Amino acid sequence: MTATEAAEEQVQENVNGSPEKAPFSLELSQDQKDIREWVHGFAENVVRPAAHEWDEREEFPWPIVQEAAKIGLYGFEGTAQFFADETGLTLPIVNEELFWGDAGIGMAIMGTGLAVSAIFGQGTPEQIGEWIPRCYGTEDDVKIAAFCASEPDAGSDVSAVRTTAKYDEAGDEWVLNGQKAWATNGGIADVHVVIASVDRELGSRGHAAFVIPPGTSGCEQGAKVKKHGIRASHTADVHLDDCRVPGSCLLGGKEKLDERLARVREGKRSKSQAAMATFEASRPIVGAQALGIARAAYEYSLEYAKERSQFGKAIIENQAIAFTLADMKTEIDAARLLVWRASWMGRNGVPFENAEGSMSKVKAGEVATWATERAIQILGGNGYTREFPVERMHRDAKIYDIFEGTAEIQRMVISRAISGVHIR
Repeated sequence: MTATEAAEEQVQENVNGSPEKAPFSLELSQDQKDIREWVHGFAENVVRPAAHEWDEREEFPWPIVQEAAKIGLYGFEGTAQFFADETGLTLPIVNEELFWGDAGIGMAIMGTGLAVSAIFGQGTPEQIGEWIPRCYGTEDDVKIAAFCASEPDAGSDVSAVRTTAKYDEAGDEWVLNGQKAWATNGGIADVHVVIASVDRELGSRGHAAFVIPPGTSGCEQGAKVKKHGIRASHTADVHLDDCRVPGSCLLGGKEKLDERLARVREGKRSKSQAAMATFEASRPIVGAQALGIARAAYEYSLEYAKERSQFGKAIIENQAIAFTLADMKTEIDAARLLVWRASWMGRNGVPFENAEGSMSKVKAGEVATWATERAIQILGGNGYTREFPVERMHRDAKIYDIFEGTAEIQRMVISRAISGVHIR
């Protein structure tokens, strides 16, 4: 089966439901091991040597993304192969290895995936077949995509989205107006996926997702964000000014949207919300990215502790250092188990009854922040300088406590799930 055929089969499972669950196992297949080794080699030999340069430049690393495209790591075929894995573990494995190399460059390579997840999760089979390949382009003409959900006044509070989408029946077009903030690849992307409100009175239940085709008038980049970490990843505002897109660019189609809105207006529960459906699917993957950063910091500080001598012996011979490293390893492995469980559940249609996706994201994010801080402490003064990579890793890690749902929001989701109480 080719990667394209596997993706088409996955599309049908997405529509009809997976007929049979894959067994959950911590033993990786040979294919998964081979992919892990392949991605690790790229991270070690291509990504890591370039990490410091692109962090300092604070620019999108087009040459590295193009290298990833040449070997099939970035592109539709590779992504289809990762998504097609029935265990759900290949995609988090790929993300962990890439972000072990460097988080900024890793985000540049994987950032398109959020828009792809939105199209894959909410689009019709025809929309999936049309737009996902265009998000990536080709090996010779690489493209990227952006997912635009947050706004200046709507971060954690997705119900506060002010971007509007009005349907022009005469032209069978949607007209979008508003401003998006903190969009990965925003403005430089070929394809933008935008969350907009079609009925403000319904709050987040009145949202829908739209594809903005390349070259669409009225969709422009705003201010580029200068960030604390993941600086090789491009982040910017996106302005929508009477941005007109064909009716076919509404993900899922107008008939499905009208049916959902009618249910909500009747007081019935909506099956999904446009932004949240994407975040629920992506949270374990984001957790895997945080794991990569944490593991990189742990491994670097472990080797440093073996080589660095103070008071006539290697510093790892001190319990304070050795126990810290033991805790780092334990926490990283614990977080990985949560990520793998949630990834398997998501791929096999097992409901997140206890918010397992949020558990994986909040745990991995906090482990990454904590582990990279411990790595700086182990390196001492050296760890605080840009001459050593743990300083960059710590800056990169912090965003995982914030984006795609802050740690506080994740705990609210978890507490609601386990208690059945609408905790605010």
